[in-house]
Order: sequence, then structure tokens, then C-alpha cells
Amino acid sequence: MKKVIEEIIYDYVEKYMENPDLMARWEKPLIAFAYAKDPLFLKLKEFANPNHLLPEDVLEGANSVITYFLPFKESIPKSNKDGRNSSAEWARAYIETNKMIASLNDYLIKSIVDMGYKAAKLKPSLNMDYEKLTSVWSNRHVAYVAGLGTFGLNNMLITKSGCCGRLGNVVTNIELKATKRPEKEYCLYKYDGSCEICVDKCVNDALFTDNFNRFKCFEICEENDEIHNGLGGESQVCGKCLVEVPCSFTNPVG
Repeated sequence: MKKVIEEIIYDYVEKYMENPDLMARWEKPLIAFAYAKDPLFLKLKEFANPNHLLPEDVLEGANSVITYFLPFKESIPKSNKDGRNSSAEWARAYIETNKMIASLNDYLIKSIVDMGYKAAKLKPSLNMDYEKLTSVWSNRHVAYVAGLGTFGLNNMLITKSGCCGRLGNVVTNIELKATKRPEKEYCLYKYDGSCEICVDKCVNDALFTDNFNRFKCFEICEENDEIHNGLGGESQVCGKCLVEVPCSFTNPVG
């Protein structure tokens, strides 16, 4: 069944890129699976956010969480390497990828239901607390539980294909064997203290080796949203700490 789900995701992304009006392009998705009752989900509520949902809150009778990472083609992050503000290509890729994830999730859910199982996703409108700037269903943390990667100093998830891309997930009652989590850190700073480049790349004094100011981070994202407000969707983006760093396109630890 895991193979069937993987092929559904691979095929959908390939066909989606046939749209001639689409600018965003992605490498082959990375896919991982989490056990819905993994104790780490409870630890998210205990240590990260007491309001964080459990898979059971998204789908009654949940057994597994299907997670995936869509790595951007290298031209998109490279367009974002200069200046204080995000490039139009980076902002547009963010908008188009979010729309594609919503469409892919709907298709995946329908495919699972057609096979006689149940599946659900969290509605994005229910996810973000803009006063605290916290999420009740963090795609990054869910992907970490599923074994897609480890967290970098930049607070992004570093996968085998780096951190420049977007994450999505669907909860299902299908029993799927959980993906094994990485045994070592993918972030060079956390691995051996050899890299702090993402801190130097931050343009709004939000990121430090010992601190992260989520409000300063959101401030620059809002600034970029105003600049790119004609692109057809919300573009609260920055991404400067993701580009031209060792973990942009790969797991640098190996």
C-alpha cells in the first residue's frame, strides 16, 4: 500500500507540472510515514505547543500520517539569493506550491477513500494563531515525526533533498509501517558546530545561534507579502536563511 500511495503522489506532481501557466517546478517528492500514535506527537503538545493537534484530532480512527516534501528546482532558490527582499520567483513558487499541495491532498484523500479507507487533512484556515505565531498542526514537526529529516539551526526541516521546498501531509486510517527517523543530525551546526551561515543570511535580526525571534521573522515575511501582493495569493515569505547554505539542496552531513 505504501508503494501505491507513493506512486499516486509522484504521478500527480509530474502531471501537475504540465500546466503551461505554472512557473514553479519541483524535484521528485520525498515521502515518509508516521505512526499516528507515535509518542512524539504527544511530546509536541507537552514541549512545543499545548494546542498542537494529534492525528486523531484530524481523523477519528487515525492509524498513519502520510507526509511529503516537494523540493524546489535549484533555479527558484538561486533567484532568492540577493537583496533584503524575496525574489518574485520565490514568492510565486510559494503561492503555486501551496495551491498544488491543497489540490494534491484532495486528490490523495479521494484516492484513499476510493480504495475503501478514510483520510483527511487539516483545513489551513484552522491552523495558524497569528497572535502567538504558532501552528496547531505544524507541517515541519509532523514531517520530523515521520522521519523526513531533522531541524536545522534555521528552524527549517532539512531533508535528504535539503530544505528549499514545501511540506504536505494527509492523515489516514490505513495501517502503514512508519519510516525510520534519521539517527544523526542533518544540520552541520547541530552535528559538529561547523556552520552558522543561515544566521548570517537572516536579513531582519530574527535568527541567532541561541535564539529565534518569530515576530521579527514574520515582520519580514509581511514586508515581502506587501511587495508581491499582485502575484495571486498570500506570499508571506522570506527564505533568505534557506538559500546559498550547505543544506539548501541536500543533507550536508551525508
